Order: sequence, then C-alpha cells, then structure tokens
Amino acid sequence: MNLFRRKPITLGNNSGLGSSALKKSLGAFDLTTLGIGAIIGTGIFVLTGVVAAEHAGPALILSFVLSGIACVFAALCYAEFASTVPVSGSAYTYSYSTFGEMIAWILGWDLILEYGLACAAVASGWSGYFQGLLQGFGIHLPTVLTSAYNPAKGTYFDLPAVMIMLLITFLLTRGAKESARMNAVMVIVKISVVLLFIVVGVFYVKPANWTPFMPFGFSGVTTGAATVFFAYIGFDAVSTAAEEVRNPQRDMPIGIIASLAICTVLYIAVSLVLTGMVPYRLLDVKDPVAFAMQYVHQNMFSGLISLAALLGITTVLLVMSYGQTRLLYAISRDGLLPKALSRVNPKRRVPVISTWTTGIVVSLVAGIVPLDRLADLTNIGTLFAFVAVSIGVVVLRKTEPNLKRAFKVPLVPWIPILAVISCGYLLLQLSHTTWISFVIWFAIGLVVYFTYGRRHSKLAQQEDVSVEEPTLMRMS
Repeated sequence: MNLFRRKPITLGNNSGLGSSALKKSLGAFDLTTLGIGAIIGTGIFVLTGVVAAEHAGPALILSFVLSGIACVFAALCYAEFASTVPVSGSAYTYSYSTFGEMIAWILGWDLILEYGLACAAVASGWSGYFQGLLQGFGIHLPTVLTSAYNPAKGTYFDLPAVMIMLLITFLLTRGAKESARMNAVMVIVKISVVLLFIVVGVFYVKPANWTPFMPFGFSGVTTGAATVFFAYIGFDAVSTAAEEVRNPQRDMPIGIIASLAICTVLYIAVSLVLTGMVPYRLLDVKDPVAFAMQYVHQNMFSGLISLAALLGITTVLLVMSYGQTRLLYAISRDGLLPKALSRVNPKRRVPVISTWTTGIVVSLVAGIVPLDRLADLTNIGTLFAFVAVSIGVVVLRKTEPNLKRAFKVPLVPWIPILAVISCGYLLLQLSHTTWISFVIWFAIGLVVYFTYGRRHSKLAQQEDVSVEEPTLMRMS
C-alpha cells in the first residue's frame, strides 16, 4: 500500500480529459481582478478597526507589512508551481506531484476547510452589511432571520447569508468567463471607492493620532499580523483557476503577484489614513472605514464606502466559492472524492455538481452556525498550505531539475525558507483552541481517506493495472 505515490508532472494538464475538461477563457487581467476580488473585502473594511483597537494601534501598518512580506514569499512559490503545473487544485495538485497522495489529500482536506469556512464567514459578514443598508431605507427583517442560531438573542437563521450564497452559486454555474466579468466590474467599483477614501481622508489626518505609535508593544503588532493575515487570503485562490487560463505559463504569475502587490499598497495606505483620521481606541467597530468618514462628518462618503464594502465582500464570496468548487473538482477527478463532483456541464464546461454542493453546504453553515473563531481557523488552513507549497518548490527543484518552469522563484532555497519561517511564525501566534479544532478536522480527513479515497484513487488503480499486465504476460 503506497500512501505516497506521486502523480507525474506530465499529468499536470487537462489534455485528453474530453468531456471532463474545463473551458480555457481567462487571461492575465481576469486573474488579477480575481485576486483583488478575493483579497480586498472583509480585511480592509472590517479587520482594520478591530486590529488597530485591540492589538496594534497606529502600528497597524506594521502588522500589514509583516503579513504582506510572508505572503510575498509564498506568492512567489505559488507562481512557480502555477506556471509549471497549470491545473485546478492549487496546493493540493502541487503536493500530489511533489510529496505524494497522502500529503496531497491532507492539503486538499485542509483547503476544503479554508475555502468553506471563509465562504461561510464572508456570507455572514455580507448579511450584516446588507441588513444595515436595508435599515437605512427603513426596512427591518424579522429578528429570527437576521443571524445564525442563538436563542438567547432570538435569532435562528441568517436568511440574507443563505440567499447571497445561493445567488453566487447560480452565477458560478453560468461559466468562468461570465463570473470573471461580473467580478471585474465590482472590483473596479470598490477600488475606486477605496482610492476615494484615501484621497478624501488624507485631508483629515491628524499626526497626533499616530502617538503612541505602538501602544501594545511589538507583541501586539505580531498578534495583529497573524489576525490581518485573513485580509490577504485570496491570492492563492487565483491558482485554482489555472486550468481555465488561455496561457497559464505567462498569465498565472502575473495574476498572483500583481493582485497581491496592488492590495498590499492599498492596505498600507488605508491603514495610515484610517489611524490618522480617528484615534485607534475608537476603531473597534464593524465598519471602521465608513465610521472614519462619519467621524469627520463626511456622511455622503460614508454611504459610498458602505456600498463598496458590500460589493467588496460579494467579490470575496464569489472568488472563494469559485476556488472551493475547482478544488472539489480536482480531488474528485483523482478519485479521492465521489466522481460526481468532477462532472462538467457539456455546454458551459463548468463542474455544476461541485458548484451546487459547495453553495448548499456553505449556505447552510452560514445560515445556522455561529462562526466566532472562523478567521483563525481559515488562517491556520491557509498558512499550512503556504508552508507546504514553499517546501514543495525546493523539493521539486531537486527531484525534477530539468522541468520546464515558465517562472522561477529567485534565490532558491532562501526565498522558500523565508516563506516557511514567516508563515510558521504566524502559525505560532494562533490560539490553542484553533490548533485543537484544526487537529480534529485533520482526524476526520484521515478517516475519509482511509475509508474511501485510498480505495478509489485513480493513480492507485493505474498502478494496479500496470502491475497486473506484466504478471499476465508471464503467465501466458
């Protein structure tokens, strides 16, 4: 029983898949907007205030810089893999070719947790902003339908979260190009509003608000970095689109690195302006960017920012859901999950069953389950994947030195080592409860693998056939 059988790199394309192949329709611009769509959302519109008020103070900018550095190192590693193994599945697929099936399954199961919980959390956040928008027009939903199950508060079901998730799912079934177009429009709108906040807000900055700069010490900055890491999650979702890109060797590195670079600059600029406009102690609110405009009596701009936040969270939900569906498609195609999840609609060339499965399950979780520690659980899954991909680059350079690489990480092994150290450091900042939950999820994943995946693995079946054929020849 070979638990570490590796998929040959030559299988890392979708040629010969026939009716199971996805449609190649995306370019570098589509990938960049997908990345920005996934990154700019909850992080910039929600987490900035909480981290400034509770952890970093005005040194919030340093928290974003530290997380950004960790992501840059990891993004370079993702770019090399995405240009070398241009197929759906992200870190799962890369690990299958580098470490073997068992490790690939663990990474795939880890990413199912990351994308699934991120989608549920974002849907819940969208619900809050949407209800706030409705209340501005004097519309109030029944209390029982406003949030997840919490009898003490009289809430039982988050109807808006469920509805937006099902709407996003329907959009994804229309095709990757159509989803990317919708995402691009929303991305342009929300970037415009973020730039508007920076341009208007800079005139209300009071340098006195930046003192003391580091009120919680450097430990507060590092804790803040581990928390705002959630704000950067998304560029890895770009790699799940590899199989639907017209020229993945060129466009994947552009999409991954460009989206991360643009978002990092915006995060730093917003952090500076936000903490300069409002004393950091007052920023512990659910809508800090809009609140900052209200604080300086610019209510019209505050309303625009609330609308942009709604669009921003919608694009995050769209891209994270997209990433989850392509991940399930890739794992199913390898036989480790039921094959129905890799069936592709013959007309639109999208995995419809995996798309609706994701939509229904996530909508139920978002509608019923209170998700207090969701950000930390999503972070630990992502950081774990980043560490594995970074190590994988070094391993593949040794095991496949002659492999054609359209993009190469510079200064190997030092850049991957820095990625592992920085992501590993952020992992250590997460709570014990988060780690315990993560271990429980892994245990469930091992049960699923040994009861289903190991026996249905297509790579294992191919190996069995190749072993049986010589035996039959000798017998004849």
